[in-house]
Amino acid sequence: MKTKKLIQKMKGIKTTSLILCAFLAYSQFAMAQRFSDIQIQKEPLVLKSVGSFFVGGESVSQTFEELGGFTPAGHITVNQMYVNYIIPASETVKLPVVMIHGMALTGKTWETTPDGRIGWNEYFVRKGHPVFVVDQVARGRSGFNQAIFNNIRNGKGNITEQPVMRRFSDEHGWPNFRIGEKPGESFLDTKYPVDAMNELSKQGVPDLNSTLPNLVFNYKALAELSSQLDGAILMSHSQSGGYPHETALLENANVKAMVIIEPGGIWNNYTDSDLQKLAKIPIVVIFGDYLDVSTGVNHSWRTAYEQYNSFIQKVNAADGKAEMWFLPEKGIRGNSHMLMQDTNHLEIADMIMCWIEKNVTK
Repeated sequence: MKTKKLIQKMKGIKTTSLILCAFLAYSQFAMAQRFSDIQIQKEPLVLKSVGSFFVGGESVSQTFEELGGFTPAGHITVNQMYVNYIIPASETVKLPVVMIHGMALTGKTWETTPDGRIGWNEYFVRKGHPVFVVDQVARGRSGFNQAIFNNIRNGKGNITEQPVMRRFSDEHGWPNFRIGEKPGESFLDTKYPVDAMNELSKQGVPDLNSTLPNLVFNYKALAELSSQLDGAILMSHSQSGGYPHETALLENANVKAMVIIEPGGIWNNYTDSDLQKLAKIPIVVIFGDYLDVSTGVNHSWRTAYEQYNSFIQKVNAADGKAEMWFLPEKGIRGNSHMLMQDTNHLEIADMIMCWIEKNVTK
């Protein structure tokens, strides 16, 4: 009996230890970031201007019910794109960089990193590039069209027609963003600041792309923005990976280059005419490490990489100037899907700006 009780006690201790270990593994993520955690640069950031505006959008008439049952029927604007800009006070004016975020995220992707380091938006500005960070249409400060939800709530539609709002769980972020194969277990050489995973969680927002009939509103808004800037470099990430080439097919003259970071895959079959247009624009595609990690969903980063390798080959066959950077092949290991937030993110940024200097003309 004493032996049995001892075994039960030991089992209890073991179970408690496992729970405690799990708690400790995640308790670090519950810590809130404070302003004092932000690593402010020593050198002042000298700016010509900073602000925000919108591009795109259309006025639509909506009923009392579609507006939520509070204000009378009238008009609102939908399908607009929010743009935040920072213009450096630099004697040498470099090409503007437009930064486009991925799925279930906003322009915060490009700002101060989860662990408080300088974001790419500020870093590129310090290097002389005006930076324009957008929130995709139907995301973040761009807003979304609420009418479809209110109509279904009021019985004016089938519940199955209601758009899906997608989010990434914190646990899914580990394998999908290729930080580790399992939650709480990072790769030994990961470049992602895992102690700040709670701050990455806070960056997630409901993805309302499903409220749009198609993504052309984003392409049109980016085309308009590129035109207003008299030329820009479009930098995309993940789900927005294809936005630069789709935009270039609408506004070829003002898309000066494409920096495509960790794209989710190629969704369109481009014609020879499309490829000839894209071949006029310098393109670099960048992937981090651990492409073969299972994402746990119907998506493969290895497949996305291979699709873009094929895309690059087709563009170059049309006399294009496209490159693939698979960072491990350059001796850079451990980068995650969120490489603009990785601990070596400034090294990657410098590589991109060097590529811009060599390959892109105004």
